Amino acid sequence: MYEWIKFLHLAAGIVWQGGMALVILALRPVAIHSMAPVERLTLMSSVLSRFFVMVWVSIALLLVSGFWMLSMTDMKLAAKGWHAMSGLGLVMCLIFAHIWFGPFRRLKAAVQTSDWPSAGQALGKIHPLVLTNFVLGWLAVLAVVVWR
Repeated sequence: MYEWIKFLHLAAGIVWQGGMALVILALRPVAIHSMAPVERLTLMSSVLSRFFVMVWVSIALLLVSGFWMLSMTDMKLAAKGWHAMSGLGLVMCLIFAHIWFGPFRRLKAAVQTSDWPSAGQALGKIHPLVLTNFVLGWLAVLAVVVWR
């Protein structure tokens, strides 16, 4: 049973981290380079709408599986990396909730009303927050792998 829960935990983390890598390192640079602002904002709003639903599912799986795995061990004996990963993961969840309820909500509303300056401003606020989560995600992986 533990192995299956750990698999779900890893799969959820890979979906979230991999999606951020795709958006940051591939989609965004290509969209900026080859698309007009209106097309780019529409594309990014649509892509993020789909991806962020996957992030919510990933967050649910990560929280449930992570807390379940932690509950199976004595917290005093758990590796320090586990505690670091848990803390970093919770910070990532809070940052994502801020993205979802703040700039992403404004991005979708602005795209729907064709308010392109506001849409660009909202998307500009999402990027550094996603970058922050991307770095925090790698720090969490590093902590759990290295810090015993």
